[in-house]
Amino acid sequence: MTPRDWVQILAKYREPSSIRSSFELAVSLIPFVVLWVLACWVAQYSYLGALLISAANGLFLLRLFCIQHDCGHGSFFGNRDVSDWVGRALGVVTLTPYDVWRRTHSIHHSHAGDLDQRGIGDVMTLTVEEYHQRTAFGRFLYRAYRHPFVMFGLGPTYLFFLQNRLPLGLQGRKYWISAMGTNVAIAVILGTIVYFGGFQALFLVFLPTTLIAASIGVWLFYVQHQFETTHWEQNEDWQLHEAALHGSSHYDLPPILRWFTANIGIHHVHHLYSRIPFYRLTEVLRDHNELVEVSRMTIGQSIKCASLDLWDEKSKRLISFAAARKLAV
Repeated sequence: MTPRDWVQILAKYREPSSIRSSFELAVSLIPFVVLWVLACWVAQYSYLGALLISAANGLFLLRLFCIQHDCGHGSFFGNRDVSDWVGRALGVVTLTPYDVWRRTHSIHHSHAGDLDQRGIGDVMTLTVEEYHQRTAFGRFLYRAYRHPFVMFGLGPTYLFFLQNRLPLGLQGRKYWISAMGTNVAIAVILGTIVYFGGFQALFLVFLPTTLIAASIGVWLFYVQHQFETTHWEQNEDWQLHEAALHGSSHYDLPPILRWFTANIGIHHVHHLYSRIPFYRLTEVLRDHNELVEVSRMTIGQSIKCASLDLWDEKSKRLISFAAARKLAV
């Protein structure tokens, strides 16, 4: 079947269950709050203990972001208004203005894999030709941007703590209201944290939890599209459903990690039909085994994705800087 044929088949999985969605939200939010309180209490006796609890709590924060992601697609609750307000509330916890993120993520879904529509909601990726046309300083900046320390360390910190504070690149009052409203709510929460828990709660609980979740989240987003056989085409040859199926990976994670990441690794199915609730994505793979092996990768196989940096239009592969140098000789 063609990728477009799958859309009609996947449509039957789109209906969410309000009971199931409420349950998934509860089993994510309640432990998150409990571990937050526990980490603050432990911080009075052991900084290391508080840090370890906070790091573990980063996984629950990651799951809350994934639920916010489903809300943005209107797939978490049947009622769109309920999804949106749950998403906005979670956006305060994840430091992500909901309406701003929903718009940029929609652009990502609409243009993923289109070489003529890069720049919003994606990881900046140059073609080999574009890279060689840059000045030496321009190539240095791109190499720095793609370095794992920047991409998965400094990058997430910048994205969630600074970039998300302003809706740059988007026009419309609603996006400024979303960003500023989220910022005010975050400021109130942080002030409350410092008032009751002191700065140790800020530095031993809030920051570690947020940074762990942010770094893992960026890694997940990266490997979902930045793998060797991903799909990029010039606009005239680009097809939405082809790019969705073959430009998104099936990140086959262990069961416990699938739970914490809300099945976001089944990304090729998600891009083909984004209205499917995350807890029904496994039903799709169960019923359609032919989708299991499409762009499938394990954790071990995904590690090499961190060294892939440039799109080679001739071989239709994402390649490393070293491979690009050989092509230039």
